[in-house]
Amino acid sequence: MSSTATPPDTSAAGPAGAELHWRCLENLYASAPVNSLFASRIAITGEGAARIEFDVDERCYHAAGAAHGTVYFKMLDDAAFYAANTLVTDRFLLTTSFNLHFVRPVRKGKVIAEGRWISGRRRVLVAEARLVDCEGEEIGRGTGTFMRSRIALSTLPGYHT
Repeated sequence: MSSTATPPDTSAAGPAGAELHWRCLENLYASAPVNSLFASRIAITGEGAARIEFDVDERCYHAAGAAHGTVYFKMLDDAAFYAANTLVTDRFLLTTSFNLHFVRPVRKGKVIAEGRWISGRRRVLVAEARLVDCEGEEIGRGTGTFMRSRIALSTLPGYHT
Protein backbone atom coordinates (compact mmCIF):
# COMPACT_ATOMS: atom_id res chain seq x y z
CA MET A 1 0.00 0.00 0.00
CA SER A 2 1.35 3.41 -0.98
CA SER A 3 1.87 6.11 1.63
CA THR A 4 0.75 8.73 -0.89
CA ALA A 5 -2.98 9.29 -0.87
CA THR A 6 -4.92 9.41 -4.09
CA PRO A 7 -6.65 12.76 -4.41
CA PRO A 8 -10.43 12.63 -4.48
CA ASP A 9 -12.15 13.25 -7.78
CA THR A 10 -13.57 16.65 -6.97
CA SER A 11 -14.13 17.39 -10.65
CA ALA A 12 -17.23 15.23 -10.57
CA ALA A 13 -20.40 17.16 -11.21
CA GLY A 14 -22.57 17.99 -8.24
CA PRO A 15 -21.94 17.77 -4.52
CA ALA A 16 -20.50 14.24 -4.55
CA GLY A 17 -16.98 15.46 -5.44
CA ALA A 18 -17.11 18.22 -2.85
CA GLU A 19 -18.39 15.86 -0.15
CA LEU A 20 -15.55 13.46 -0.88
CA HIS A 21 -13.08 16.32 -0.44
CA TRP A 22 -14.78 17.22 2.87
CA ARG A 23 -14.50 13.65 4.18
CA CYS A 24 -10.81 13.65 3.23
CA LEU A 25 -10.35 16.91 5.16
CA GLU A 26 -12.03 15.33 8.19
CA ASN A 27 -9.60 12.42 7.96
CA LEU A 28 -6.70 14.85 7.62
CA TYR A 29 -7.77 16.58 10.85
CA ALA A 30 -8.00 13.25 12.67
CA SER A 31 -4.54 12.20 11.44
CA ALA A 32 -2.67 15.28 12.70
CA PRO A 33 -0.45 14.24 15.62
CA VAL A 34 -1.30 17.41 17.60
CA ASN A 35 -4.93 16.33 17.73
CA SER A 36 -4.02 13.35 19.90
CA LEU A 37 -3.52 15.96 22.65
CA PHE A 38 -7.15 17.13 22.44
CA ALA A 39 -10.48 15.40 22.82
CA SER A 40 -12.01 16.79 19.63
CA ARG A 41 -14.06 15.84 16.59
CA ILE A 42 -14.52 17.70 13.31
CA ALA A 43 -17.41 17.81 10.86
CA ILE A 44 -17.31 19.67 7.57
CA THR A 45 -20.90 20.86 7.41
CA GLY A 46 -20.92 22.43 3.94
CA GLU A 47 -18.94 24.56 1.56
CA GLY A 48 -17.06 27.10 3.64
CA ALA A 49 -18.24 25.65 6.95
CA ALA A 50 -16.65 23.48 9.64
CA ARG A 51 -17.65 22.54 13.18
CA ILE A 52 -15.32 21.16 15.80
CA GLU A 53 -16.39 19.84 19.19
CA PHE A 54 -13.82 19.95 22.00
CA ASP A 55 -14.04 18.57 25.49
CA VAL A 56 -12.41 20.96 27.95
CA ASP A 57 -11.22 19.72 31.33
CA GLU A 58 -8.46 20.49 33.83
CA ARG A 59 -5.73 19.21 31.48
CA CYS A 60 -6.33 22.41 29.43
CA TYR A 61 -6.09 24.83 32.39
CA HIS A 62 -3.73 27.69 33.08
CA ALA A 63 -2.70 28.41 36.68
CA ALA A 64 -5.98 30.20 37.49
CA GLY A 65 -8.17 27.19 36.69
CA ALA A 66 -9.68 27.88 33.26
CA ALA A 67 -8.83 26.86 29.69
CA HIS A 68 -5.53 28.34 28.51
CA GLY A 69 -5.58 30.73 25.55
CA THR A 70 -3.68 28.24 23.41
CA VAL A 71 -6.78 26.04 23.52
CA TYR A 72 -8.95 28.93 22.31
CA PHE A 73 -6.50 29.59 19.48
CA LYS A 74 -6.33 25.92 18.50
CA MET A 75 -10.10 25.59 18.32
CA LEU A 76 -10.69 28.85 16.44
CA ASP A 77 -7.78 28.42 14.02
CA ASP A 78 -8.76 24.84 13.15
CA ALA A 79 -12.43 25.69 12.56
CA ALA A 80 -11.60 28.69 10.35
CA PHE A 81 -8.81 26.80 8.54
CA TYR A 82 -10.97 23.81 7.64
CA ALA A 83 -13.87 26.06 6.60
CA ALA A 84 -11.49 27.80 4.18
CA ASN A 85 -9.85 24.59 2.95
CA THR A 86 -13.26 23.26 1.84
CA LEU A 87 -12.90 25.70 -1.08
CA VAL A 88 -9.38 24.57 -2.03
CA THR A 89 -9.24 21.02 -3.33
CA ASP A 90 -5.62 20.78 -4.45
CA ARG A 91 -3.46 22.52 -1.83
CA PHE A 92 -3.00 22.61 1.92
CA LEU A 93 -3.61 26.07 3.36
CA LEU A 94 -1.30 27.82 5.81
CA THR A 95 -2.41 30.27 8.49
CA THR A 96 -0.71 33.60 7.79
CA SER A 97 -2.42 35.62 10.53
CA PHE A 98 -5.10 35.16 13.14
CA ASN A 99 -6.84 37.73 15.31
CA LEU A 100 -8.36 36.33 18.50
CA HIS A 101 -10.84 37.83 20.96
CA PHE A 102 -11.45 36.23 24.34
CA VAL A 103 -14.99 36.81 25.60
CA ARG A 104 -15.15 34.71 28.76
CA PRO A 105 -13.31 31.86 30.46
CA VAL A 106 -14.37 28.26 30.14
CA ARG A 107 -13.60 25.63 32.76
CA LYS A 108 -15.15 22.40 31.61
CA GLY A 109 -17.55 20.78 29.22
CA LYS A 110 -18.15 20.65 25.53
CA VAL A 111 -17.06 23.64 23.47
CA ILE A 112 -18.11 24.08 19.85
CA ALA A 113 -15.95 25.93 17.33
CA GLU A 114 -17.92 27.01 14.28
CA GLY A 115 -15.87 28.18 11.31
CA ARG A 116 -17.05 29.87 8.15
CA TRP A 117 -15.33 31.17 5.05
CA ILE A 118 -15.76 34.90 4.42
CA SER A 119 -13.85 35.84 1.27
CA GLY A 120 -11.12 34.99 -1.20
CA ARG A 121 -10.70 31.93 -3.37
CA ARG A 122 -7.44 32.35 -5.21
CA ARG A 123 -4.26 32.78 -3.22
CA VAL A 124 -5.50 34.15 0.13
CA LEU A 125 -8.71 33.19 1.91
CA VAL A 126 -10.32 34.80 4.95
CA ALA A 127 -12.41 32.83 7.44
CA GLU A 128 -13.81 33.42 10.90
CA ALA A 129 -14.75 31.21 13.80
CA ARG A 130 -16.58 31.50 17.07
CA LEU A 131 -16.55 29.41 20.22
CA VAL A 132 -19.64 28.59 22.24
CA ASP A 133 -19.74 26.73 25.54
CA CYS A 134 -22.14 23.96 26.55
CA GLU A 135 -24.71 26.58 27.60
CA GLY A 136 -24.64 28.23 24.17
CA GLU A 137 -22.75 31.31 25.38
CA GLU A 138 -20.04 32.74 23.15
CA ILE A 139 -16.62 32.45 24.80
CA GLY A 140 -14.36 33.62 21.97
CA ARG A 141 -14.08 34.53 18.32
CA GLY A 142 -11.40 35.06 15.73
CA THR A 143 -10.62 35.84 12.10
CA GLY A 144 -7.79 34.36 10.10
CA THR A 145 -6.12 34.68 6.75
CA PHE A 146 -4.98 31.54 5.01
CA MET A 147 -2.67 31.19 2.03
CA ARG A 148 -2.36 28.36 -0.47
CA SER A 149 0.87 26.47 0.14
CA ARG A 150 2.93 24.43 -2.27
CA ILE A 151 1.91 21.28 -0.38
CA ALA A 152 -0.46 19.15 -2.44
CA LEU A 153 -3.25 17.69 -0.33
CA SER A 154 -2.80 14.42 -2.21
CA THR A 155 0.71 14.05 -0.74
CA LEU A 156 -0.51 14.12 2.86
CA PRO A 157 -1.02 10.61 4.28
CA GLY A 158 -4.13 11.63 6.26
CA TYR A 159 -5.94 13.04 3.23
CA HIS A 160 -7.97 10.02 2.12
CA THR A 161 -11.42 8.51 2.46
